Amino acid sequence: MTGRWYPLSHDNIILYGSCVFRILGSAACIGGATAAIAYHWLYRNEVQMAAVTGSVAKLASVSRYMAEPITSRQVLDANRNDMKCRMEELVMRIQYDFCRSLEAEEHFGKKFLVDRWERKEGGGGITCVLQDGDVFEKAGVNISVVHGNLPKGAIQQMRSRGKQLAEGELPFFAVGVSAVIHPRNPMVPTIHFNYRYFEVTDSAGQKQWWFGGGTDLTPYYLNEADAEHFHRTLKEACDPHDSSYYPRFKEWCDKYFFIPHRNESRGVGGIFFDDLDGPDAERAFDFVSSCAHSVVPSYLPLVRQHKNDPYGDRHRQWQLLRRGRYVEFNLIYDRGTKFGLYTPGARYESILMSLPLNARWEYMNVPTEGTEEAAIIEVLKKPKNWLKL
Repeated sequence: MTGRWYPLSHDNIILYGSCVFRILGSAACIGGATAAIAYHWLYRNEVQMAAVTGSVAKLASVSRYMAEPITSRQVLDANRNDMKCRMEELVMRIQYDFCRSLEAEEHFGKKFLVDRWERKEGGGGITCVLQDGDVFEKAGVNISVVHGNLPKGAIQQMRSRGKQLAEGELPFFAVGVSAVIHPRNPMVPTIHFNYRYFEVTDSAGQKQWWFGGGTDLTPYYLNEADAEHFHRTLKEACDPHDSSYYPRFKEWCDKYFFIPHRNESRGVGGIFFDDLDGPDAERAFDFVSSCAHSVVPSYLPLVRQHKNDPYGDRHRQWQLLRRGRYVEFNLIYDRGTKFGLYTPGARYESILMSLPLNARWEYMNVPTEGTEEAAIIEVLKKPKNWLKL
């Protein structure tokens, strides 16, 4: 991506090359082929320009947050090159940008409830929840910054993935952002994303680190153009870092978000990866940052396009039924949910924020062949190559 930024007016309109970007708060709402990476580079430019010009003396003050960071601003400023601090800075920024972008879509000014909490075992988090909005029935955007000693259940889970962990106490540090958005209109899909960084240190002082995360889409009704836009945006976030990432992580996502007892996927996929510890910490962080910044341009256009679509009771009942499937996956299979529940001092309100406000279960529900409901089930049973690669 080449070109220069040109501010066009006081209405937060920016021209980059031949592309026009509209900025809501600090969140870029972007269209066109460069959507997935422009937002990421806009943030990088902001930080770099502040450093060059001296207009902002401290890195932590560049970002606006939903609440005070869990780690003090003084520590964040004093340790700018420490990956733990850099990742905390990133997730705080992502939380703010995404929350403010969602609030801008509400018709009657509904805002996020901000709940900053601390964990006596070490660290804490900031849980942001918007509930009973006219556009979003429930939207949760949570960050956590926790440290302590790994519980036995978590150690066993990591070893099962091939992690070589020493015996004895294992101090850990984990930081991440996680969000699940349940819209009111059944024509607007649900989105989930999670991006995280993990460090563990053994008794000899040897440190292991890795990144994980992903973004996936769960529509209630099939709209192929929406799915293609979503996947294309993710691909454009991946490609500048490694052209193999999107196809690898798309396949991983299809496999991870599969509900075995239903023999269907949770949604139309996206990307998912874990245990990413290469090619080096700097490039891995840059990749994760690019993916995290692609969430707004991947999802907000779908919200705007469909939030006012007409729907009836049939559509609403189907939406509630599909939300039941979402609950089943999160409580039975999701690894992040299990890790949170097993961690000492777990804050269950924040862990379970991903659950919808309303859901429904029916006995032996099978959509009638040829209906819109049957169309989405067909795709969920046979994951599709949306970009025809």
